[in-house]
Amino acid sequence: MKLLKSLAPAAALIALPSLGLAQEAAAEAAPDINPYIFTTLLFLIGGFLVFWMAAGFAMLEAGLVRSKNVTMQLTKNIALFSIAAIMYWLVGFNLMYPGDSWTIAGYVGILISPTALEPVGLDASAAALDYASVASDFFFQLMFCATTASIVSGTLAERIKLWPFLGFVVVLTGFIYPIEASWQWGGGWLSEAGFSDFAGSTLVHAAGGFAALAGALILGPRIGKYKDGRTVPMPGSNLALATLGTFILWLGWFGFNGGSQLAAGTVGDVTDISRIFANTNMAAAAGAVAALILTQVLYKKPDLTMTLNGALAGLVSITAGPLDPTLFGALWIGAIGGIIVVFAVPMLDKMKIDDVVGAIPVHLLAGIWGTMAVPFYTEGTSFGVQALGVIAIGIFVFVVSAAFWLIFKATVGIRVSEEDEINGLDMAELGMEAYPEFSKG
Repeated sequence: MKLLKSLAPAAALIALPSLGLAQEAAAEAAPDINPYIFTTLLFLIGGFLVFWMAAGFAMLEAGLVRSKNVTMQLTKNIALFSIAAIMYWLVGFNLMYPGDSWTIAGYVGILISPTALEPVGLDASAAALDYASVASDFFFQLMFCATTASIVSGTLAERIKLWPFLGFVVVLTGFIYPIEASWQWGGGWLSEAGFSDFAGSTLVHAAGGFAALAGALILGPRIGKYKDGRTVPMPGSNLALATLGTFILWLGWFGFNGGSQLAAGTVGDVTDISRIFANTNMAAAAGAVAALILTQVLYKKPDLTMTLNGALAGLVSITAGPLDPTLFGALWIGAIGGIIVVFAVPMLDKMKIDDVVGAIPVHLLAGIWGTMAVPFYTEGTSFGVQALGVIAIGIFVFVVSAAFWLIFKATVGIRVSEEDEINGLDMAELGMEAYPEFSKG
């Protein structure tokens, strides 16, 4: 008995090395699931932050249009997001990320079956552990697609018919945006050329701006906006809502830019995401302050709507390259975005291009600026290739958008009647008002 008691500890000591080796072998055999889990979480969290930007656009537009058109803007915003979700599932996601399945290599993907998700209870052995779940990737990328359509909504407010606008959203979110975005993010020809657009200053924002510009030129300005050689102010209905919308967009942008790191499984990745958050915030703040000060200097009074759009322009400006700049770099890049807005809004009015919410200065012009600013801090990029990307995407989106706007104009018409525009689209198109208690005096 005593012999057994003395042999047991000895046997245990002898077995310890082999147990340690077995544990090491098991550890080596077990896959590292952390990158997959954390990147998937990044996409999901970033995705619902960008989704919240839909509320920001709705509030911003509702505040900047006149009270007789508020319900129409709210209707367009919830409808366009819903249409984008369906179209991106049907064709957009696979068209944007074709892999090796190009119809025209590097330029146009292939229209294959709608997006399919992983099976329920996916086993780690069947997952792409170096990236993230398909569902999270689809969810995150969808939000960018919907953002592109939101940009168009504000520019064309107060005079466009609902259904032709939504028809254009089908084309934009299902085909135009996925095709041009595939050139860069889908591994297309711009990516091969060395173009860089981290989170979409051009691919999302300028693209939406080009589509909006085409629509504004074909649709024409609102009745009475330009009269006897002067611009007639048409103040928005609720600047409190517009301010709320701006702050919501500012919040959502952390998901927009931070999630575009596309990885969160290492110390380096999460540190970079932190850096992106800080730079994004700095650019927004600088854009707002630049617009605030500049309007004081030019007009002797600060302008709230310019300050709001200055913040948004700062955000758009840093979106193409939010990782590499220093905080000072983010500051001056964002500040120039705010300055662009202050000068571009009256410039468009002189050209009689009626942009109700200032989306063209904010998203198109600041988007171009942000894309062209990338080589200041990002190695391996050049001003020439950046310009090539802006021009190529601009021509494609503008020409195709204009073609569809003209088709809609010639077939179903895109503009409401003069009487309906004067009375307001809420009652004319929808039969309901956002503020009914104020409409009857």
